[in-house]
Amino acid sequence: MAATRAELFAFFAENGLAVSTVDHEPVFTVAESGDLHERIPGGHTKNLFLKDKKGNLFLVVALHDATIDLKQISSVIGASGRVSFGKADLLGEVLGVLPGSVTPFALINDREAQRVQPVFDAAMMQKAPLNYHPLENNATTAISPEDLLRFAELCGHTVRVLAVSEEAKQMA
Repeated sequence: MAATRAELFAFFAENGLAVSTVDHEPVFTVAESGDLHERIPGGHTKNLFLKDKKGNLFLVVALHDATIDLKQISSVIGASGRVSFGKADLLGEVLGVLPGSVTPFALINDREAQRVQPVFDAAMMQKAPLNYHPLENNATTAISPEDLLRFAELCGHTVRVLAVSEEAKQMA
């Protein structure tokens, strides 16, 4: 059973993770979230739920305007062959969220199975705070990069911080 927003916030509190949340109209795409960038400070993000040829799953998280080459990302993240976007039913099954609500906070729903490999873009990890949906796309929750990594670890995941965006590759 997927965690609720209230259960996610309880997990933050129980583990001393500092977050702040702003409620807003639902947004389904990065393009729709433009006005939120003016109202909510910090790094705004996009989340790519990817699957490789062998069925390995990846959650690639980067800044909203990051340039990511899906034809070349497989070698960077260690995928078997080319990657494609995971289907909505698989997303719901594994991370317990709907398209438009993908977030690293959904790792809370993958604590037992550990099916998803989280990959955070190195350029994103230089921003603070970082903003993500709290399992639903009608709010934005800000968290520090350090607490985001701690959150993922508390969910049992080992995050790889890699230069997946062109911007991060230029920084390296």
